[in-house]
Amino acid sequence: MAKLAATRATCPRRRVGAVLVRDQRVLATGYNGSVKGAPHCDDVGCLIVVRDGRESCERTVHAELNAILQCAINGVSSRGSTMYCTDFPCVACAKAMVQAGVERVVYLTDYPDPNSIEILKAGNVRLEKAELLEE
Repeated sequence: MAKLAATRATCPRRRVGAVLVRDQRVLATGYNGSVKGAPHCDDVGCLIVVRDGRESCERTVHAELNAILQCAINGVSSRGSTMYCTDFPCVACAKAMVQAGVERVVYLTDYPDPNSIEILKAGNVRLEKAELLEE
């Protein structure tokens, strides 16, 4: 499902999808995209910023954060949930996951940032790398 959500992403730099699940029920999905009402990277290009030698697109909200925000605006608690995501979370998304009560992160693509790992471990969030059996 996270890979399916990623197909809706509107930033060509990185098409990421995320699904929040608890008790085998989908709570929310998210994908990389612009804030409501703003133009999409696919339409007007990415807004690239370089910090600490790393490039990122400032136009988009990350998939993981979008899933957490969907829970918030719909009044659904994400406490005790699992976040399934196509990519390893960045530092900002790792912080949001800890604060939102996510207990486990299952990801497909390595993008490990030691700071993200430290934040998730400090928040007692379990990490698990998934392997797809077939594409």
